Formats: sequence, structure tokens, C-alpha cells
Amino acid sequence: MTRSELLRDLLDHGRNYAASRIEEHAGELDLPLADVLVVAGHPVPGHLLPPDRNQKVLRAFAYRVTYCTHAQLALLRDFLDALPVLGTPPDARPARDPTEPDPFPAVLQAIMDNRGLGLYELPFVGLARSTILGMLHGRWHQLRQLHAIAGPLGWRLADLAAVADESLHPIDFHPILCHHVGAVLLAAVPCTTEQLKHAGREADLLNVHKNRGVWQPVSYGVEECPDAEAIPPESPADERPPPVGPQRDRRLNHGSRPSVRRNASGRILIRRNAAATPPRHQEP
Repeated sequence: MTRSELLRDLLDHGRNYAASRIEEHAGELDLPLADVLVVAGHPVPGHLLPPDRNQKVLRAFAYRVTYCTHAQLALLRDFLDALPVLGTPPDARPARDPTEPDPFPAVLQAIMDNRGLGLYELPFVGLARSTILGMLHGRWHQLRQLHAIAGPLGWRLADLAAVADESLHPIDFHPILCHHVGAVLLAAVPCTTEQLKHAGREADLLNVHKNRGVWQPVSYGVEECPDAEAIPPESPADERPPPVGPQRDRRLNHGSRPSVRRNASGRILIRRNAAATPPRHQEP
């Protein structure tokens, strides 16, 4: 059974799986157990969820993580892994509604919740917030949009596409943030507010961050990721009939499409279509 087949089987039949079997599959997939429980339609125990903490502090931390190079991200992850677990676990989160015709929006929301990330805490990924909100509400989830958010969540695009029932095909799009950023955000899940503040200061020390007053994404991103995931150049054609009605609306392209260029020093600069540019994010 391939990874995609296993994820689809967990999505469709995971409620019949014992907890021990789901834990085994999480190890095989190298995905967080909390995420695999969500895909399988099981409750998520509190000890796998982030403690109650200040969301503004979490947003400030996530903002600072985007300034780190890959070497700095690795050091920051080691720093987070070494922190003691001090937070009080929240209550378990109930399983998603099994009657939803499209389970992906609930799965995506739960994966973000597993990291404590909301719309304002998720680092800038090159999509308007309204686009991400549309994904969470089940109005659309195109492959390009999945590609943009997979990295910060620490997921492979192919895995996220399998859960969303989107076919892989070549796309002219380079995500801003890679899965190494997602690994740091995942390592921060057990952190309390004070630990997040401490980790934010550590990130500033690592990357010599200076307060620029406005949220500007400056991650080196997937173009310099040493193990960036490549979309297969030849993927099986999607044989499903063209979507109509509400399903067509779900697949429409919403949100701005960023282009990437570099300045003389090699730093990545993000440029978007001005007509589709969402309001600028103010730095936390």
C-alpha cells in the first residue's frame, strides 16, 4: 500500500482502526500522531495538543521563525526539543463529524489546531487570508494552495493532496516556506507562553533579526531547501469529469499568486499582483 493509499484508507475507514494501529501508521508515515488521529476520525488526547497560551506571542514567534536559514532552523528546533514540558494539557478534542461529504476542511482545521495556529498565527504563505479561510470552509482547495500551506504544517504535498483528494500534476509555483519551518512550529507545540517568548528571543539571536516594523516574509524558502519535494513531471491524468456547480467553485483559483525574485545579496523577495494583494500584516 502506497502512502497515498494508506492515507485515503485512514480517511475513509480509520474509525475502525484501533489506537495502537493508528500509532503504528503514524510512525510509518513519519507524521505527528495527533494529525493521523485527525485523518482517521479519532479524538485527539490532550497531551498531544498545545497548552493554553497567548496567541499574540505565538504569532510573534512564528513571525521570527521565518527569518531563519535552514541551519538556524535546525538549531532552533534542537533548542525547542530540549525545553521541559511545563504546560497543562487541554481537554481532548472530539473526533470530526463523520457525515461531512468533504472531510478535508475539518482535517485541515484540526491540523492547524494541533499546532495552535489560527489564521493570524500561521506565517505568511503567499495566500490571502480569505483564501485560507475558503479552504477551511470547504469552498476550494487547489493543488497550488495545498502546496503553499504544506510546508508550514510540516506535511508533504503528496500526502496533503491525498487527504484532499486532489490529483498531483506539474504546477508553476514555488512555496515560500518549506517543511523545515513546519518542523520548528511542530516542535513548539508543547511550549507555554513564556517558553515561546524565550524561543522567540533565541530565534532573534540566531538570525540577528531587526525589527522592521511591518510583517515581511523573508524566509529563504523552498528554492534553497536541501530536500525540497518535487512534483512528478508526469502524473496520471485526472479522469473525473469537470466539476460543476459548487464543486467547480471549490476548485476556482482564489487569492494572490506570489512571484519570487532575489536581490543582489541573494535574499528572496516576494512580489504579488497588486490587484489581489491582501492587507499587509503588521508585525507582532
